[in-house]
Amino acid sequence: MKKNILLSVLSGLLLWIAWPPTPYTSFFLFIGFVPVLIAIENIINSNFTKKGKKIFWASFLGFFIWNTLSIYWVYNSIKTIGAVIAVPISLIPYSLGPLLMASACWLYYRLRRVTKQEIGLIGLIFFWIAYEYLHQTWELNFPWMTLGNGFAVSQKWIQWYEYTGVYGGTIWIWLANILSFLVYQILKQSDRIKKKTTLILAFGLVISLPIAWSLYRYNNYHEQTNPSNIVVAQPNIDPYEKIESIPATQQITILTHLSDSIAQKNTEFFIWPETAIYDPRGLNEDLVRSSPYFEQIQHFLHKYGNGNVLTGSEDIKFYNSRKTATATPFDPQGNEFYDEFNAALNIENSPEVQFYHKSKLVPGVESLPFGNTLSFLKPVFEHLGGATGSVAGQEEPGVFYSQSGIGVTPAICYESIYGEWIAQSVHKGAQFIAIITNDGWWENTSGKDQHLDYAKLRAIETRRWVCRSANTGISAFINQRGDVVQQTKWWTRTAIKQDINLNSDLTFYTLYGDYIPKTGSMIAIAGIIWILVGTVKDRRKKRALSI
Repeated sequence: MKKNILLSVLSGLLLWIAWPPTPYTSFFLFIGFVPVLIAIENIINSNFTKKGKKIFWASFLGFFIWNTLSIYWVYNSIKTIGAVIAVPISLIPYSLGPLLMASACWLYYRLRRVTKQEIGLIGLIFFWIAYEYLHQTWELNFPWMTLGNGFAVSQKWIQWYEYTGVYGGTIWIWLANILSFLVYQILKQSDRIKKKTTLILAFGLVISLPIAWSLYRYNNYHEQTNPSNIVVAQPNIDPYEKIESIPATQQITILTHLSDSIAQKNTEFFIWPETAIYDPRGLNEDLVRSSPYFEQIQHFLHKYGNGNVLTGSEDIKFYNSRKTATATPFDPQGNEFYDEFNAALNIENSPEVQFYHKSKLVPGVESLPFGNTLSFLKPVFEHLGGATGSVAGQEEPGVFYSQSGIGVTPAICYESIYGEWIAQSVHKGAQFIAIITNDGWWENTSGKDQHLDYAKLRAIETRRWVCRSANTGISAFINQRGDVVQQTKWWTRTAIKQDINLNSDLTFYTLYGDYIPKTGSMIAIAGIIWILVGTVKDRRKKRALSI
């Protein structure tokens, strides 16, 4: 068993080495699962009892190592509450994904018991996809470690994501690993030379053909010329000071000064980061036009005729009755209710103000999963950063439109890792993507770099420029091929500008979204039914033989 544990640990280390933001190591994703597959096969062919349990925990160990080393920065964002509490709380994101991953491996073992190895391995791919899709859609969602994200540093290899999204990458990785595993198995046999050759050739083609096509697409992709001048500001305000001691008017002054320093008369969008307008009382959306912040921004925009300020804000909206499930009583009599939003605003040279309410909320930080069940954890989650508490959202993605008709996707922080959500906004008419975030909570860790790298995937999937404004960095411009054209340094007060090309064409992925995981999840359910039926048949056979 010790050998199988070491194999699982090796898988965890290989996958971590391959994971962003480490450059030039993506190839290890094609073989990273092979050691754990060997360990599983060893257990299946052993004389152990309770093989399913051993497979589950052996695979969990490797996946836990991979996840923990890749997202260690989660602990950095909550360590201010003290190690005694922070360590067990950080184990939730470190462990939950690996538990689901290990469940996929356990289902593979169960399927192997009622069918042959080849079908079991195909089933493993769909069990894994179903886990990833579940982890993207349920209340404890955290799709950060979706396998297809692993190629975010190798954008030249994955230009075909415009057809498949990141789940195409998940299938690619698993196909390569399974073929590599089968090659390992067949090489131990002295005969069957023809099958060895076939498997080795298949392994090479599975890796090389998608890369070759992608490189061809990358080198021959040309953007249509449709320029728009964009300015991105990075105010570099400490996230804790931002909330506790720096008035919103002072923060806006910093942002307008940065924007003014490089703007042109034809600049059409000034993009400011998440919660750039922060008022402890909340910005009342019904009274926004009479707020000093709106007047301050309007005054700034006077010199830019077609200018728009797309900015993050902490908003509040009042109701005369409980109009939403998230609404909170404002007064003891229950005559007034309110919702809080982590919002984006688009302000132009007119009284028109457009609002977008962040919908993909961070579990624990902005929304409490499963209602009141975990309410006792709310004081702890409030230390995770961002907009704390019970935050409301909206049901559909939004699009902001400028006076000149330019459409832009407003994506607030965590939302930028949801490919289909961004694609739905693009489908509605967005011609570029604006990501506004505040990554300072994670400190100077790889979390901020991974977040930037994942934005490249959205550019490829939708063939849209991404303009990224991060409060403390890294702010950037990313072109339609997923190349970072400009980026800022971490913890630097600055602004950058770029003439981007607007695009109105729709990719296959933009039109059809996450069709791969939806189909894969249905196949996984069919696989589970197969397991149940096969298990019942086996038990009946055993009973018949025992009579």
